[in-house]
Amino acid sequence: MTRLLAVLIVAVLYALHQDVWFWREARPLVFGVLPIGLAYHALFTLITSLALWAVVRLVWPAHLDQPRARP
Repeated sequence: MTRLLAVLIVAVLYALHQDVWFWREARPLVFGVLPIGLAYHALFTLITSLALWAVVRLVWPAHLDQPRARP
């Protein structure tokens, strides 16, 4: 179930990355100076970093955190 959720999160983020709705117009300006497309990508980057942190926490294999036995 957690792997399916991780795949779903990544798929949704991939779909949202294709922001075709802000291609033709730089208006409105966010905070009076930041074009809407740039503000969208700044927010998208923040959300993506948090989502991928959550994905790693959900599906990271526990055996990789165990110390290896020395030969």
